[in-house]
Amino acid sequence: MTRVDHLVIIAGGQGVRLASVAGDLPKALVPVADKPVLAHQLELAARCGVRGVTILAGHLAAKISDFTGDGSRFGLSVRVLVEDEPMGNAGALLHHLDSLPEQFFAMYGDVMLAVDLQKMAQQHGERNADLTLLVHPNDHPHDSDLIEADANGWATAIHAYPHPEELFFANLVNAGLYVIRREALRRFVDGPAKRDFTKVILRGLMASNARLFAYRSAEYIKDMGTPARLEKVSADWRAGKIQLGSDLARAVVFLDRDGTLNIEKGHLRRHEDLELFPGVGTALRQLRQAGFALVVLTNQPVIARGEASEEDVAAIHRKLEWELGKEGAFVDAIYYCPHHPDKGFVGERPELKFRCECRKPATGLFEQACRDLPVDVARSWMIGDHAMDIEMARRAGLHSIRVMNGSLNAVWPDGAALPDRVAVSLEDAAEMILQEIAQGVPVR
Repeated sequence: MTRVDHLVIIAGGQGVRLASVAGDLPKALVPVADKPVLAHQLELAARCGVRGVTILAGHLAAKISDFTGDGSRFGLSVRVLVEDEPMGNAGALLHHLDSLPEQFFAMYGDVMLAVDLQKMAQQHGERNADLTLLVHPNDHPHDSDLIEADANGWATAIHAYPHPEELFFANLVNAGLYVIRREALRRFVDGPAKRDFTKVILRGLMASNARLFAYRSAEYIKDMGTPARLEKVSADWRAGKIQLGSDLARAVVFLDRDGTLNIEKGHLRRHEDLELFPGVGTALRQLRQAGFALVVLTNQPVIARGEASEEDVAAIHRKLEWELGKEGAFVDAIYYCPHHPDKGFVGERPELKFRCECRKPATGLFEQACRDLPVDVARSWMIGDHAMDIEMARRAGLHSIRVMNGSLNAVWPDGAALPDRVAVSLEDAAEMILQEIAQGVPVR
Protein backbone atom coordinates (compact mmCIF):
# COMPACT_ATOMS: atom_id res chain seq x y z
CA MET A 1 0.00 0.00 0.00
CA THR A 2 1.33 3.42 -0.98
CA ARG A 3 1.38 5.87 1.92
CA VAL A 4 2.20 9.53 1.50
CA ASP A 5 3.07 11.54 4.58
CA HIS A 6 3.85 15.02 3.26
CA LEU A 7 1.47 17.79 2.16
CA VAL A 8 2.20 20.98 0.25
CA ILE A 9 -0.31 23.81 0.67
CA ILE A 10 -0.08 26.46 -2.04
CA ALA A 11 -1.16 29.66 -0.30
CA GLY A 12 0.70 32.50 -1.97
CA GLY A 13 -2.20 34.24 -3.72
CA GLN A 14 -3.56 37.62 -2.64
CA GLY A 15 -7.19 36.45 -2.57
CA VAL A 16 -8.54 39.40 -4.51
CA ARG A 17 -11.98 37.80 -4.97
CA LEU A 18 -12.27 37.26 -1.22
CA ALA A 19 -10.95 40.68 -0.19
CA SER A 20 -14.34 42.02 0.90
CA VAL A 21 -14.57 39.45 3.70
CA ALA A 22 -10.90 38.62 4.28
CA GLY A 23 -9.89 42.11 5.40
CA ASP A 24 -6.27 42.00 6.52
CA LEU A 25 -6.15 38.20 6.62
CA PRO A 26 -4.44 36.00 4.04
CA LYS A 27 -6.93 33.76 2.26
CA ALA A 28 -5.76 30.65 4.12
CA LEU A 29 -6.72 32.22 7.45
CA VAL A 30 -10.25 33.22 6.47
CA PRO A 31 -12.53 31.38 8.90
CA VAL A 32 -14.95 28.68 7.86
CA ALA A 33 -17.53 28.69 10.64
CA ASP A 34 -15.35 28.69 13.74
CA LYS A 35 -11.74 28.52 12.54
CA PRO A 36 -9.43 29.30 9.62
CA VAL A 37 -9.64 27.05 6.58
CA LEU A 38 -5.94 26.33 7.08
CA ALA A 39 -6.70 24.85 10.50
CA HIS A 40 -9.31 22.57 8.95
CA GLN A 41 -6.74 21.47 6.35
CA LEU A 42 -4.02 20.76 8.90
CA GLU A 43 -6.37 18.82 11.17
CA LEU A 44 -7.51 16.68 8.23
CA ALA A 45 -3.89 16.06 7.20
CA ALA A 46 -2.98 14.84 10.67
CA ARG A 47 -6.03 12.54 10.81
CA CYS A 48 -5.03 11.05 7.43
CA GLY A 49 -1.49 10.14 8.46
CA VAL A 50 0.38 13.17 7.13
CA ARG A 51 3.38 14.10 9.25
CA GLY A 52 5.04 16.98 7.44
CA VAL A 53 3.53 20.08 5.81
CA THR A 54 5.13 22.71 3.61
CA ILE A 55 3.15 25.92 3.17
CA LEU A 56 4.14 28.04 0.18
CA ALA A 57 3.12 31.52 1.27
CA GLY A 58 3.37 35.02 -0.14
CA HIS A 59 0.77 37.64 0.69
CA LEU A 60 0.72 38.28 4.47
CA ALA A 61 2.95 35.24 4.98
CA ALA A 62 4.01 36.34 8.48
CA LYS A 63 0.45 35.89 9.72
CA ILE A 64 0.42 32.33 8.40
CA SER A 65 3.74 31.62 10.16
CA ASP A 66 2.46 33.10 13.40
CA PHE A 67 -0.68 30.95 13.19
CA THR A 68 0.97 27.61 12.44
CA GLY A 69 4.17 27.92 14.46
CA ASP A 70 6.09 24.68 14.04
CA GLY A 71 2.84 22.74 13.61
CA SER A 72 3.24 20.74 16.82
CA ARG A 73 -0.18 21.79 18.15
CA PHE A 74 -1.68 20.04 15.12
CA GLY A 75 0.50 16.96 15.56
CA LEU A 76 2.51 17.97 12.50
CA SER A 77 5.85 19.39 11.49
CA VAL A 78 5.09 22.57 9.54
CA ARG A 79 7.40 24.89 7.65
CA VAL A 80 6.36 28.08 5.87
CA LEU A 81 8.37 29.09 2.79
CA VAL A 82 7.87 32.67 1.61
CA GLU A 83 8.10 33.77 -2.02
CA ASP A 84 9.80 37.14 -2.54
CA GLU A 85 7.57 37.94 -5.50
CA PRO A 86 4.36 36.35 -6.85
CA MET A 87 5.23 33.04 -8.50
CA GLY A 88 1.79 31.79 -9.54
CA ASN A 89 0.31 28.59 -8.14
CA ALA A 90 3.14 26.48 -9.61
CA GLY A 91 6.27 28.63 -9.47
CA ALA A 92 7.02 28.27 -5.77
CA LEU A 93 6.35 24.53 -5.87
CA LEU A 94 8.86 24.06 -8.69
CA HIS A 95 11.36 26.38 -7.01
CA HIS A 96 11.37 24.25 -3.85
CA LEU A 97 10.96 20.87 -5.56
CA ASP A 98 14.27 19.45 -4.35
CA SER A 99 13.27 19.97 -0.72
CA LEU A 100 10.17 17.80 -1.09
CA PRO A 101 9.91 14.01 -0.64
CA GLU A 102 9.56 11.53 -3.48
CA GLN A 103 5.74 11.52 -3.24
CA PHE A 104 3.57 14.25 -1.75
CA PHE A 105 0.07 15.69 -1.66
CA ALA A 106 -0.59 19.22 -2.89
CA MET A 107 -3.62 21.45 -2.46
CA TYR A 108 -4.54 25.11 -2.54
CA GLY A 109 -5.02 27.27 0.51
CA ASP A 110 -8.65 28.09 -0.27
CA VAL A 111 -10.01 24.53 -0.40
CA MET A 112 -12.27 23.03 2.26
CA LEU A 113 -12.28 19.25 2.15
CA ALA A 114 -13.03 15.99 3.90
CA VAL A 115 -11.14 13.52 1.72
CA ASP A 116 -9.48 10.26 2.74
CA LEU A 117 -6.01 11.24 1.57
CA GLN A 118 -4.44 7.81 1.98
CA LYS A 119 -7.19 6.13 -0.03
CA MET A 120 -6.38 8.55 -2.84
CA ALA A 121 -2.65 7.85 -2.41
CA GLN A 122 -3.33 4.11 -2.64
CA GLN A 123 -5.07 4.57 -6.01
CA HIS A 124 -2.14 6.72 -7.14
CA GLY A 125 0.35 4.00 -6.21
CA GLU A 126 -1.63 1.10 -7.67
CA ARG A 127 -1.76 2.85 -11.04
CA ASN A 128 1.87 3.95 -10.91
CA ALA A 129 0.69 7.45 -11.80
CA ASP A 130 2.96 10.44 -12.24
CA LEU A 131 0.23 12.71 -10.91
CA THR A 132 -3.22 11.92 -9.55
CA LEU A 133 -5.81 14.66 -9.39
CA LEU A 134 -9.13 14.50 -7.60
CA VAL A 135 -12.03 15.25 -9.94
CA HIS A 136 -15.75 15.66 -9.32
CA PRO A 137 -18.78 17.48 -10.67
CA ASN A 138 -19.69 20.85 -9.16
CA ASP A 139 -22.32 23.57 -9.47
CA HIS A 140 -20.14 25.99 -11.45
CA PRO A 141 -18.38 24.03 -14.21
CA HIS A 142 -18.49 27.05 -16.51
CA ASP A 143 -15.78 28.86 -14.53
CA SER A 144 -13.79 25.76 -13.50
CA ASP A 145 -10.89 23.85 -15.03
CA LEU A 146 -12.37 20.69 -16.54
CA ILE A 147 -10.91 17.25 -17.16
CA GLU A 148 -11.72 14.60 -19.73
CA ALA A 149 -10.97 11.02 -18.70
CA ASP A 150 -11.26 7.67 -20.40
CA ALA A 151 -13.15 4.65 -19.07
CA ASN A 152 -10.12 3.60 -17.00
CA GLY A 153 -9.77 7.01 -15.35
CA TRP A 154 -6.74 8.30 -17.25
CA ALA A 155 -6.96 12.00 -18.02
CA THR A 156 -7.06 12.59 -21.77
CA ALA A 157 -7.66 16.34 -22.03
CA ILE A 158 -7.69 19.47 -19.89
CA HIS A 159 -9.94 22.45 -20.57
CA ALA A 160 -8.82 25.48 -18.60
CA TYR A 161 -11.23 28.29 -17.78
CA PRO A 162 -12.45 30.40 -19.60
CA HIS A 163 -14.31 28.06 -21.97
CA PRO A 164 -15.43 28.95 -25.51
CA GLU A 165 -19.12 29.81 -25.51
CA GLU A 166 -19.95 27.49 -28.40
CA LEU A 167 -18.53 24.35 -26.72
CA PHE A 168 -19.80 22.15 -23.91
CA PHE A 169 -17.98 19.68 -21.68
CA ALA A 170 -18.65 16.97 -19.16
CA ASN A 171 -18.93 18.31 -15.62
CA LEU A 172 -15.69 16.79 -14.34
CA VAL A 173 -13.86 19.47 -12.42
CA ASN A 174 -10.27 19.57 -11.25
CA ALA A 175 -10.87 19.99 -7.51
CA GLY A 176 -7.38 21.22 -6.68
CA LEU A 177 -6.07 18.20 -4.73
CA TYR A 178 -3.14 16.19 -6.08
CA VAL A 179 -0.80 13.32 -5.33
CA ILE A 180 2.48 14.00 -7.13
CA ARG A 181 5.57 11.99 -7.95
CA ARG A 182 8.31 14.58 -7.50
CA GLU A 183 10.47 13.49 -10.43
CA ALA A 184 7.55 13.89 -12.84
CA LEU A 185 7.87 17.66 -12.28
CA ARG A 186 11.63 17.76 -12.83
CA ARG A 187 11.25 18.80 -16.48
CA PHE A 188 9.47 22.01 -15.43
CA VAL A 189 12.00 23.31 -12.91
CA ASP A 190 13.81 25.58 -15.38
CA GLY A 191 11.61 28.37 -16.65
CA PRO A 192 9.95 31.65 -15.69
CA ALA A 193 9.45 32.28 -11.98
CA LYS A 194 5.69 32.79 -12.27
CA ARG A 195 3.79 29.80 -13.64
CA ASP A 196 0.29 28.33 -13.58
CA PHE A 197 -0.32 24.79 -12.35
CA THR A 198 -2.98 23.84 -14.91
CA LYS A 199 -1.50 25.55 -17.94
CA VAL A 200 2.12 24.58 -17.31
CA ILE A 201 2.24 21.42 -15.20
CA LEU A 202 -0.97 19.57 -16.07
CA ARG A 203 -0.93 20.44 -19.76
CA GLY A 204 2.82 19.86 -19.93
CA LEU A 205 2.54 16.41 -18.37
CA MET A 206 -0.27 15.49 -20.70
CA ALA A 207 1.65 16.70 -23.75
CA SER A 208 4.57 14.46 -22.74
CA ASN A 209 2.30 11.41 -22.33
CA ALA A 210 2.80 11.28 -18.58
CA ARG A 211 0.43 9.16 -16.52
CA LEU A 212 -2.28 11.47 -15.14
CA PHE A 213 -4.95 9.62 -13.20
CA ALA A 214 -8.32 11.30 -12.64
CA TYR A 215 -9.43 10.08 -9.20
CA ARG A 216 -13.19 10.55 -9.10
CA SER A 217 -14.60 10.93 -5.62
CA ALA A 218 -17.91 11.98 -4.07
CA GLU A 219 -16.14 13.11 -0.89
CA TYR A 220 -16.53 16.73 0.17
CA ILE A 221 -14.16 19.21 -1.46
CA LYS A 222 -15.01 22.80 -2.40
CA ASP A 223 -13.08 25.99 -2.89
CA MET A 224 -14.15 28.93 -0.73
CA GLY A 225 -12.34 31.57 -2.78
CA THR A 226 -15.30 33.94 -3.27
CA PRO A 227 -17.71 35.38 -0.68
CA ALA A 228 -20.61 33.34 -2.08
CA ARG A 229 -18.65 30.09 -2.01
CA LEU A 230 -17.34 30.84 1.46
CA GLU A 231 -20.91 31.23 2.69
CA LYS A 232 -21.92 27.91 1.08
CA VAL A 233 -18.99 26.08 2.64
CA SER A 234 -19.68 27.65 6.04
CA ALA A 235 -23.34 26.60 5.80
CA ASP A 236 -22.27 23.06 4.91
CA TRP A 237 -20.01 22.97 7.96
CA ARG A 238 -22.77 24.17 10.26
CA ALA A 239 -25.13 21.56 8.77
CA GLY A 240 -22.65 18.76 9.47
CA LYS A 241 -22.09 17.94 5.79
CA ILE A 242 -18.29 18.08 5.93
CA GLN A 243 -17.36 14.73 7.43
CA LEU A 244 -14.40 12.50 6.74
CA GLY A 245 -15.42 9.01 5.75
CA SER A 246 -15.77 7.97 2.12
CA ASP A 247 -17.64 4.83 3.19
CA LEU A 248 -20.50 6.67 4.88
CA ALA A 249 -23.78 5.60 3.29
CA ARG A 250 -25.69 8.47 1.68
CA ALA A 251 -29.30 9.11 0.87
CA VAL A 252 -29.62 9.22 -2.93
CA VAL A 253 -32.28 10.36 -5.33
CA PHE A 254 -32.04 8.17 -8.43
CA LEU A 255 -33.40 9.81 -11.57
CA ASP A 256 -34.59 8.55 -14.91
CA ARG A 257 -33.40 10.68 -17.84
CA ASP A 258 -35.84 10.96 -20.76
CA GLY A 259 -39.27 12.16 -19.65
CA THR A 260 -37.93 13.08 -16.21
CA LEU A 261 -35.01 15.47 -16.68
CA ASN A 262 -35.42 16.23 -20.37
CA ILE A 263 -38.34 16.29 -22.75
CA GLU A 264 -38.88 12.87 -24.30
CA LYS A 265 -38.52 13.04 -28.08
CA GLY A 266 -38.75 9.40 -29.06
CA HIS A 267 -35.35 7.79 -28.69
CA LEU A 268 -32.87 10.62 -28.20
CA ARG A 269 -29.98 10.18 -30.62
CA ARG A 270 -28.31 13.60 -30.88
CA HIS A 271 -27.16 16.07 -28.25
CA GLU A 272 -28.72 18.86 -30.30
CA ASP A 273 -32.16 17.49 -29.41
CA LEU A 274 -31.65 17.55 -25.65
CA GLU A 275 -34.05 19.97 -23.92
CA LEU A 276 -34.43 20.13 -20.15
CA PHE A 277 -37.83 20.49 -18.56
CA PRO A 278 -38.35 23.88 -16.89
CA GLY A 279 -37.51 23.80 -13.19
CA VAL A 280 -35.19 20.79 -13.32
CA GLY A 281 -32.19 22.79 -12.10
CA THR A 282 -34.18 24.23 -9.20
CA ALA A 283 -35.42 20.78 -8.15
CA LEU A 284 -31.94 19.26 -8.19
CA ARG A 285 -30.47 22.16 -6.23
CA GLN A 286 -33.16 21.76 -3.57
CA LEU A 287 -32.56 18.03 -3.26
CA ARG A 288 -28.81 18.47 -2.99
CA GLN A 289 -29.21 21.18 -0.38
CA ALA A 290 -31.28 18.69 1.62
CA GLY A 291 -28.29 16.34 1.57
CA PHE A 292 -29.15 13.93 -1.25
CA ALA A 293 -26.67 12.65 -3.79
CA LEU A 294 -28.14 12.60 -7.31
CA VAL A 295 -27.63 9.71 -9.74
CA VAL A 296 -29.12 9.16 -13.20
CA LEU A 297 -30.10 5.62 -14.28
CA THR A 298 -31.18 5.37 -17.92
CA ASN A 299 -31.87 2.69 -20.53
CA GLN A 300 -30.25 3.58 -23.85
CA PRO A 301 -31.34 0.90 -26.36
CA VAL A 302 -30.40 3.27 -29.21
CA ILE A 303 -26.87 1.85 -28.95
CA ALA A 304 -27.89 -1.80 -29.37
CA ARG A 305 -30.36 -0.83 -32.10
CA GLY A 306 -27.57 0.87 -34.05
CA GLU A 307 -29.30 4.24 -33.93
CA ALA A 308 -26.58 5.97 -31.90
CA SER A 309 -23.04 5.18 -30.82
CA GLU A 310 -21.54 5.21 -27.35
CA GLU A 311 -19.93 8.53 -28.24
CA ASP A 312 -23.31 9.94 -29.29
CA VAL A 313 -24.73 9.01 -25.88
CA ALA A 314 -21.64 10.40 -24.15
CA ALA A 315 -22.15 13.69 -26.02
CA ILE A 316 -25.79 13.78 -24.88
CA HIS A 317 -24.65 13.31 -21.30
CA ARG A 318 -21.98 15.99 -21.62
CA LYS A 319 -24.65 18.36 -22.90
CA LEU A 320 -26.98 17.34 -20.06
CA GLU A 321 -24.31 18.08 -17.47
CA TRP A 322 -23.42 21.37 -19.14
CA GLU A 323 -27.04 22.55 -19.26
CA LEU A 324 -27.58 21.59 -15.63
CA GLY A 325 -24.42 23.48 -14.73
CA LYS A 326 -25.88 26.64 -16.24
CA GLU A 327 -28.60 26.35 -13.60
CA GLY A 328 -26.16 25.72 -10.76
CA ALA A 329 -27.07 22.03 -10.57
CA PHE A 330 -25.22 18.77 -11.13
CA VAL A 331 -25.57 15.02 -10.78
CA ASP A 332 -22.97 12.83 -9.12
CA ALA A 333 -22.99 10.13 -11.78
CA ILE A 334 -24.81 8.83 -14.86
CA TYR A 335 -25.19 5.09 -15.50
CA TYR A 336 -26.74 3.73 -18.67
CA CYS A 337 -27.63 0.36 -20.14
CA PRO A 338 -26.67 -0.01 -23.85
CA HIS A 339 -28.50 -3.33 -24.37
CA HIS A 340 -31.81 -4.27 -25.94
CA PRO A 341 -33.40 -7.76 -25.89
CA ASP A 342 -35.40 -7.58 -29.14
CA LYS A 343 -33.81 -8.23 -32.52
CA GLY A 344 -34.81 -7.13 -36.00
CA PHE A 345 -33.57 -3.52 -36.25
CA VAL A 346 -31.63 -2.33 -39.29
CA GLY A 347 -28.03 -1.71 -38.28
CA GLU A 348 -28.42 -3.33 -34.87
CA ARG A 349 -25.36 -4.54 -32.96
CA PRO A 350 -25.71 -8.27 -32.28
CA GLU A 351 -23.24 -8.25 -29.39
CA LEU A 352 -25.60 -5.97 -27.45
CA LYS A 353 -28.86 -7.74 -28.27
CA PHE A 354 -29.54 -9.85 -25.20
CA ARG A 355 -31.50 -9.75 -21.98
CA CYS A 356 -29.12 -8.19 -19.48
CA GLU A 357 -29.11 -7.49 -15.76
CA CYS A 358 -28.75 -3.71 -16.13
CA ARG A 359 -31.73 -2.72 -18.28
CA LYS A 360 -34.49 -1.35 -16.05
CA PRO A 361 -36.55 -2.79 -14.44
CA ALA A 362 -33.56 -5.00 -13.61
CA THR A 363 -31.45 -3.52 -10.84
CA GLY A 364 -27.96 -3.78 -12.34
CA LEU A 365 -27.48 -0.02 -12.77
CA PHE A 366 -28.65 0.60 -9.22
CA GLU A 367 -26.27 -2.08 -7.91
CA GLN A 368 -23.34 -0.55 -9.78
CA ALA A 369 -24.16 2.84 -8.27
CA CYS A 370 -24.24 1.25 -4.82
CA ARG A 371 -20.75 -0.17 -5.36
CA ASP A 372 -19.40 3.23 -6.40
CA LEU A 373 -21.30 5.33 -3.87
CA PRO A 374 -22.45 3.64 -0.65
CA VAL A 375 -26.22 4.13 -0.55
CA ASP A 376 -28.57 4.35 2.40
CA VAL A 377 -31.40 2.54 0.61
CA ALA A 378 -33.98 3.18 3.33
CA ARG A 379 -33.66 6.94 2.80
CA SER A 380 -33.30 6.88 -0.98
CA TRP A 381 -35.77 7.48 -3.81
CA MET A 382 -36.34 6.75 -7.48
CA ILE A 383 -38.05 9.36 -9.67
CA GLY A 384 -39.14 8.38 -13.17
CA ASP A 385 -41.97 8.58 -15.67
CA HIS A 386 -42.14 4.94 -16.76
CA ALA A 387 -43.42 1.73 -15.17
CA MET A 388 -39.93 0.24 -15.57
CA ASP A 389 -38.53 2.94 -13.25
CA ILE A 390 -41.10 2.20 -10.56
CA GLU A 391 -40.66 -1.58 -10.83
CA MET A 392 -36.90 -1.17 -10.51
CA ALA A 393 -37.48 0.95 -7.40
CA ARG A 394 -39.69 -1.79 -5.94
CA ARG A 395 -37.08 -4.46 -6.56
CA ALA A 396 -34.31 -2.26 -5.12
CA GLY A 397 -36.28 -1.26 -2.01
CA LEU A 398 -36.43 2.43 -2.92
CA HIS A 399 -39.24 4.88 -2.34
CA SER A 400 -40.67 5.92 -5.69
CA ILE A 401 -42.32 8.88 -7.40
CA ARG A 402 -43.79 8.87 -10.88
CA VAL A 403 -43.58 12.21 -12.72
CA MET A 404 -46.16 12.96 -15.38
CA ASN A 405 -44.38 15.73 -17.30
CA GLY A 406 -44.13 14.93 -20.97
CA SER A 407 -44.67 11.22 -20.41
CA LEU A 408 -45.55 9.14 -23.45
CA ASN A 409 -46.80 6.43 -21.09
CA ALA A 410 -49.87 8.06 -19.58
CA VAL A 411 -51.73 4.70 -19.39
CA TRP A 412 -50.17 2.65 -16.62
CA PRO A 413 -49.74 -1.03 -17.57
CA ASP A 414 -52.06 -3.49 -15.88
CA GLY A 415 -50.36 -5.26 -13.02
CA ALA A 416 -47.39 -2.89 -12.96
CA ALA A 417 -45.95 -1.76 -9.63
CA LEU A 418 -47.56 1.41 -8.36
CA PRO A 419 -45.45 4.39 -7.26
CA ASP A 420 -45.56 5.69 -3.70
CA ARG A 421 -46.35 9.16 -5.04
CA VAL A 422 -47.38 10.78 -8.34
CA ALA A 423 -46.03 14.23 -9.18
CA VAL A 424 -46.75 16.72 -11.92
CA SER A 425 -43.08 17.55 -12.47
CA LEU A 426 -39.63 17.05 -11.02
CA GLU A 427 -40.07 20.25 -9.01
CA ASP A 428 -43.27 18.79 -7.55
CA ALA A 429 -41.51 15.51 -6.79
CA ALA A 430 -38.67 17.32 -5.01
CA GLU A 431 -41.18 19.23 -2.91
CA MET A 432 -42.85 15.96 -1.90
CA ILE A 433 -39.54 14.50 -0.75
CA LEU A 434 -38.66 17.64 1.18
CA GLN A 435 -42.05 17.59 2.88
CA GLU A 436 -41.53 13.96 3.89
CA ILE A 437 -38.22 14.96 5.48
CA ALA A 438 -39.74 17.96 7.25
CA GLN A 439 -42.70 16.03 8.61
CA GLY A 440 -40.85 12.83 9.43
CA VAL A 441 -43.72 10.82 7.97
CA PRO A 442 -42.73 7.39 6.59
CA VAL A 443 -43.61 6.79 2.96
CA ARG A 444 -44.87 3.25 3.53
